[in-house]
Amino acid sequence: MLASGKAAFVLHWKSLARQIRVRGLVEKEEGPIADAYYNSRALDSRIGAWASQQSRPLASREALIQRVNEIRDEKGENPARPPFWGGFRITPLEIEFWSDGAFRLHDRAVWRRKEVTAPWSVQRLNP
Repeated sequence: MLASGKAAFVLHWKSLARQIRVRGLVEKEEGPIADAYYNSRALDSRIGAWASQQSRPLASREALIQRVNEIRDEKGENPARPPFWGGFRITPLEIEFWSDGAFRLHDRAVWRRKEVTAPWSVQRLNP
């Protein structure tokens, strides 16, 4: 994402029979906005951010709990945001809305713009 400056995501709500696809420009958020979001989270979630080596193999649940307790002792009641913790902001250039239809005759519409400051154009799409 960082190399291309572009990203996309899909949100699907099966229970509502709806979906949204978004494509756009991406930038890393690791400044004051990331700090504010991190600080808005529960203390245990902030400690967990430090303790978890996200998606890496874990020996046991007990090892994770032990690491949480070590971090709690080390960082105290107001841990700063870890330097590896942040997020990404997508500025949309295209948003497609999909709604399930009988006999696969779905409703689809796409909002597109050539650049961030350009006006949106809206187009209905075939299912």
